[in-house]
Amino acid sequence: MNVHAIRAIYRFEMARTFRTLMESILSPVLSTSLYFIVFGAAIGSRMGHVDGVGYGAFIIPGLVMLSLLNESVSNASFGIYLPKWSGTIYELLSAPVSTSEILLGYVGAAATKSLMLGTLILVTARFFVPYAIVHPFWMGCFLVLTTLSFSLFGFIVGVWADSFQKLQVIPLLILTPLTFLGGAFYSISMLPPLWQKVALFNPVVYLISGMRWSFYGVSDVNVLVSTAAILGFLALCMTLIAWIFRTGYKLKA
Repeated sequence: MNVHAIRAIYRFEMARTFRTLMESILSPVLSTSLYFIVFGAAIGSRMGHVDGVGYGAFIIPGLVMLSLLNESVSNASFGIYLPKWSGTIYELLSAPVSTSEILLGYVGAAATKSLMLGTLILVTARFFVPYAIVHPFWMGCFLVLTTLSFSLFGFIVGVWADSFQKLQVIPLLILTPLTFLGGAFYSISMLPPLWQKVALFNPVVYLISGMRWSFYGVSDVNVLVSTAAILGFLALCMTLIAWIFRTGYKLKA
């Protein structure tokens, strides 16, 4: 394995992040802080408890997931699309770098940036609402699995997209609505029985539920089902990427 190539791609992507620190890190943290101010501090103080957890603390796992899903997809998709758009992808493809090394470099950098963002959001939440993490190990596992799987998904989106507009289609039109409807701000047990069944078809429900369980020990679905869901999505993304590299589908500009 060409470790130097992986490190070069990884360092290039991380350097781009620190060059655009305001857009890459500070903007998502500030946006999430507004949710904490409005829903956690202002509205949360009048909402009481949900599943035995104060409302301000209850929404933290959902807000973390909202940021992680969008940022993981955006970072990975933009990372691989930019060389396609600029034409430098040909230099990468002609270099002695395998497809797995390209994947490790781009996805590793995107996942690292998302983990940094998730950590900053958790630290920021301390300034607004008190919270505890009942299962810190499993919380870390859900963070890593989520950032890794959605960074892989973002890589697929970047390969599929042929314009900057298409890069925003998945995060804006699919991921954000699914997250808002996936129990980020409420428990699906609060919904009417029919809509509870409908909500179970939303895959993000299982991610948020698993993350909330790791924080407070309460969840809308069994934590084993949540774990199986994220592992299944990870396996699906890896299968799609294997097909992309085997066929060369739209990898070139």
